[in-house]
Amino acid sequence: MVLRRLLRKRWVLGVVFGLSLIYFLTSTLKQEERTIRDRTLLEVRDSDHHIQWNVKFNLGNSSRQISQCRNSIQGKNLLTDELGYVCEREDLLVNGCCNVNAPSTTQYVCKSCLANGCCSVYEFCVSCCLQPDKQPLLERFLNRAAEGFQNLFTAVEDHFELCLAKCRTSSQSVQHENTYRNPQAKYCYGESPPELQPV
Repeated sequence: MVLRRLLRKRWVLGVVFGLSLIYFLTSTLKQEERTIRDRTLLEVRDSDHHIQWNVKFNLGNSSRQISQCRNSIQGKNLLTDELGYVCEREDLLVNGCCNVNAPSTTQYVCKSCLANGCCSVYEFCVSCCLQPDKQPLLERFLNRAAEGFQNLFTAVEDHFELCLAKCRTSSQSVQHENTYRNPQAKYCYGESPPELQPV
């Protein structure tokens, strides 16, 4: 009852409106500052951002032990490590690398990949993308990356991260936002999107 009477007074409504307006303006200004800061960061990073193409260690050419490996993590059965090896989850070593002595472990697997760089298995896409001979293709892609992809690809530090990001399904892999252009080959590292398959 008292609250209802208090809310009917104009000065209370004026205070509520004023506080709402102040909150709205500060939120808008903070958002604009973040946008400007992100844009500036992007411009600064763009000019001096270079991808590391050479893998720091290569088990195939060295007897050196590796302390840590990054891998694709998400696969239910298969994983790809940053050296391009694909292995079954149970063949993953504690340091994150695939056990190269396991019979099912292979490097630079393009088993399910088409000529356009689209694959049916995410881990094979990443592994195939990590082949050293794919570097010119990826460099061309980075040089022509659309503005919409700049946030994603300027955050990439090396060849492995680029392949992880490039092989994830993207808007290029779908049509009408709800169906894959090619459900059998939806993970792509190539320059062009998957070919449109008839329904």
